[in-house]
Amino acid sequence: MRVPFISSRFGCFRVPLCRAGVVLPVRVAGEAPKSTLFLYYGLWGGLIMPFFAPLILFFVMMCLPEGATCQPGVPVRLPPADSALHLEEVTVEAYRVAGRMTTLPGNFSQIGGESLKHGSGLQFSDMINTLPGVTMQSGTLATGRIVIRGMGSRTPYNTNRIRAYLDGIPLTGADGVSSPEELDFASLGRVEVTRGPSSALYGSGLGGSIALYTPVAGVDTGQVTLRYGSFGTAQAGLSGTLRHGRSSVYGSLSHLHSNGFRENDLYRRSSLITSGRFRGRGFLVSGTLWLSGIRGGIPSSLGKTLFEERPEAAAPNWKAIAGYQQSARLLGGVTLAATLSETLTGRLTLYGRFNDDYEKRPFNNLDDHSGSGGFRGRITRHGTRSVWIAGGEWSAERYAWQLDKKGEQLNENRENRHQWQLFSMWYHHPGPRMTLSLAGALSRTRYTLEDLFPANGDQSGKRHFPLIFSPRAGMSYEISRMVALFASAGHGYSLPSPEETLLPEGDVNPAIRHEQGIQAELGIRISGKQPASALELTLYRIDLRDLLVTKRVTEDIFTGANAGRTRHFGLELSANHCFFSRPAFPGALSSRVTFTGSVNRFIDFTDDGEVFDGRHLPGIPGTSVQGLLVWRPISSLETQVHLTHTGRQFLNDANTVEQPGYFLAHLRAEAFFPAGHGCQWRIHAGIGNLTQTKYASMIVVNAFAAPNAEPRYYYPGMPGNGYMGVAFHF
Repeated sequence: MRVPFISSRFGCFRVPLCRAGVVLPVRVAGEAPKSTLFLYYGLWGGLIMPFFAPLILFFVMMCLPEGATCQPGVPVRLPPADSALHLEEVTVEAYRVAGRMTTLPGNFSQIGGESLKHGSGLQFSDMINTLPGVTMQSGTLATGRIVIRGMGSRTPYNTNRIRAYLDGIPLTGADGVSSPEELDFASLGRVEVTRGPSSALYGSGLGGSIALYTPVAGVDTGQVTLRYGSFGTAQAGLSGTLRHGRSSVYGSLSHLHSNGFRENDLYRRSSLITSGRFRGRGFLVSGTLWLSGIRGGIPSSLGKTLFEERPEAAAPNWKAIAGYQQSARLLGGVTLAATLSETLTGRLTLYGRFNDDYEKRPFNNLDDHSGSGGFRGRITRHGTRSVWIAGGEWSAERYAWQLDKKGEQLNENRENRHQWQLFSMWYHHPGPRMTLSLAGALSRTRYTLEDLFPANGDQSGKRHFPLIFSPRAGMSYEISRMVALFASAGHGYSLPSPEETLLPEGDVNPAIRHEQGIQAELGIRISGKQPASALELTLYRIDLRDLLVTKRVTEDIFTGANAGRTRHFGLELSANHCFFSRPAFPGALSSRVTFTGSVNRFIDFTDDGEVFDGRHLPGIPGTSVQGLLVWRPISSLETQVHLTHTGRQFLNDANTVEQPGYFLAHLRAEAFFPAGHGCQWRIHAGIGNLTQTKYASMIVVNAFAAPNAEPRYYYPGMPGNGYMGVAFHF
């Protein structure tokens, strides 16, 4: 029989895959180096297909009438009303300790199970914004910025104040930029978030860390998902786990297409995530591979007039040239974990990463790519009352970029970046109720810039940041098994982004410094009699000096500066409660509420002769409230009401322009139907922005204003929209 192909009119190459295919967008002729196509095709044919073929065969076998895993009489496993409201016994990777949540000497949030599927399932922000202290602004499906406790609010269009990991493999580049939103988060098993520099294992980022993990299933499972929604949004996915003896493999294929509600907002993403595990006697070998291709139009931000009158419009200059961004991502790593003795365990991860990006812009075109590799290792000693962890991480990255305008080359540069870090953590239980923690990290980063286009003068240079030591300490005390206090204090820092490292002329800025600060927090955890009921309240203060500020000199040129000192106060509340849970009507009713209130001010900041002392930092909402109500009246039906309120935020340093607060409401329902042989159909539908609220889902701080034009602060948020989908679980 002939094998069908799936292809794209946007220059995608064709990949045969039985009767299912994946579309991997690559650049159209004249815009992509041959290495991109070679990388995709070579990896797909040489690495991905051999690794993924057993899983595909497993899917085929599962669809047969006499499937081995769909046995008659096996009951359908329905998920609880909310499987991730509270975990009594957990293993927290950020702290590498196992035990009750009340014993953790610092803040921690985990999302897993059915909680990953709340919302439309399309945007990473739907999930991450349900956590206290965390705000993700999404301008488009291709543009996002994550802010944790006010850190990273001034970054123009990406996230660079946190550390992000996938199965222990760094997603964050040597420039500090992370893009976890590019992952298909529906293919994840759980997400762990630490707020602030409370864990030495994941670096010393001021904002904290986001650790993503692929599912680890105890049984063979599979799922096929189709989803369709407003604005031509369609998504298809295939995922599952195959186990055999001591081995298991997980894989997820997905493709997302959306026309977008704005002009020039077409978005396409194809993604593959696969991981495997083999457990031997005294050791575990695991590996993860992520491959994705993205193409997204850039409608860009709007001025106030267009934002209020025609939010569906694109910025005229970006619409005129049909500006877009395109990227290819490859990340892979192998981890060996072994028992070295009765008290010692070791873990070593080797990884590599490749990024290839292109951006067509009104003022110029940016072509950049990077390749990096490194390792992470640690040794853990387990004692009767103490646990000691020591390890290190090293990475090397080569980043190359060039600019051109109307076919004329403007520059060509290459950066070599080297990073290393040593870390150690010590936990001690002096008594049955108390846990103490001491940790520290020692880091060094070096940049070398090579100018490969001397026609405009040689701008080569070096930037070696000093050796940085970041200590931290924490404790927890259980007043009772249901109530515990915790406190922590720690030092963190963030390095300048590539835009902040360079002067407007392209030279390396020798005066730019890393920002650093001290965070202190105090909190209480209360667990209810039911596992799904819990409350956590945290107070924090961050004193930051040498705040990094990205300044827009003109529309196409950014530069960085250190903004003196800032101070951040905040209160975070997370409350989960199960009102009732009965086998028949009225069934089960549960809720989750999070609240974040913060005050973020300049203490010492003068820019262009204007003093901003005492002003609020722009781009940070003063309050944020998330409320989720989940009602399962019968075992086969679940309904959700998701309410959000975002408080006002200032848009510039002078606090003369502000965005008022806004309210959003979302509805979702899902029905479960047994399909026999232990399989199950799931049908869901939902409505987003039920109230048709007009709001800005992302803002540009201190937006540049061209002559006779308004500053373009606003990325309009999604208007009212609907979606529906079906999934088959086997």
